[in-house]
Amino acid sequence: MTRRERVEIDGRTLTLSNPTKVLYPATDERAEITKGEIVDYYRAVAATALPHLRNRLLTLRRYPEGIESPGFFQKDSGGRLPSWVHTVSVPHRHRAGSVRHVVCEDESTLVYLANLASLELHIRLCPADRPDHPDRFVVDLDPPPGHDPKELRPLVRRVSERFEETGLTPYVQTTGGKGFHVMAPLVPDCPVDEVLAAAREMAARLAEEDRRFTVEQRRDRRNGRVLLDVNRNGHAQTVIAPYSTRARPGAPVATPIEPHELARVRPDAYHVDNVPRRLASKGDPWSDLERHAVSAAELHARLS
Repeated sequence: MTRRERVEIDGRTLTLSNPTKVLYPATDERAEITKGEIVDYYRAVAATALPHLRNRLLTLRRYPEGIESPGFFQKDSGGRLPSWVHTVSVPHRHRAGSVRHVVCEDESTLVYLANLASLELHIRLCPADRPDHPDRFVVDLDPPPGHDPKELRPLVRRVSERFEETGLTPYVQTTGGKGFHVMAPLVPDCPVDEVLAAAREMAARLAEEDRRFTVEQRRDRRNGRVLLDVNRNGHAQTVIAPYSTRARPGAPVATPIEPHELARVRPDAYHVDNVPRRLASKGDPWSDLERHAVSAAELHARLS
C-alpha cells in the first residue's frame, strides 16, 4: 500500500491515510495488524454491525499511534467532518452547551471512523432521537483479575435467568476483554433514571441471593466476587458496540453469541480474523433483538 489510498464506498471517495501503519503490535498468536487491516475488517462486517450502530450516539476511543500509545476518548465530533457524516447534538444535562456526537449510519462513515484509528466504538443505551429514554438494558459482569472463565460462565447464565424471571429476553455478548455483557431490548417509554433504578434493584437483589456477585464499585471491597456493573444504564453512559474492535493485544472483538456457545467461549475468543468467518457461517445472533423489546416502564414497575 501507498501512504494514502482511495476507496469508493456508498458512492463516496474516501482517502485512507497511512494504511500500513501498525496499530496492533505482533503477539505470540498473531502478526502485527495495520490500519488498513482494521479498515478491511470493518468493511467485511459492516452489513452486520451497522444495525447496531444506527441511531446511536457514539463515543470513540481513538489510538492514532496504535494501542501501545495512551489513546483518548472522543465524545464531541468537533467541526472537521465530511458533510455526509451524520451527527446529533445533545444538550448537557447540568450545564449550558451541547455535545455533537457522530451517528454511524452507513459503511462509508464506519470506514471513515476506522481511518481515524477509532479502535473502540462505544454506544449509548438510548436511541439518538430519544437520548433520555433507554431502549437497551445491560448488566456488565466484571470479574476480578485472574478469574477463570469457566467460573464466570455459570454466573452469566444466572444473570440471564434473572432477566427471564423479570420478563426480559437476554442476549449475551463477549466483551473482547475479561467479561461478558447480558443485554435486553426495551421499548423506550421510561426515563433513564428510572431504568437505572430498576437495574440497581435487580443487581442488589441478585447480589444478596448469590454471594458470588457484588455491587461494590471499589475493587478493594469486592473480595474476589464478580461485579454486576449496572451503572452503564445511567445518563450518558456507554457500552462497547457489537462487533467493535477492542484496543487490546490481538485485536479482539466484542461479539454477540448464542446461549449454547457460552459453555465453551472465552470473553476474548473472537478477533478481527475469525469474526468475518463466523458471520459468514452463523449470521448475527442478535438479528432478532428488536422483536423482543418489553416496556421499560413495566420493568421499572416490577422492580420498584
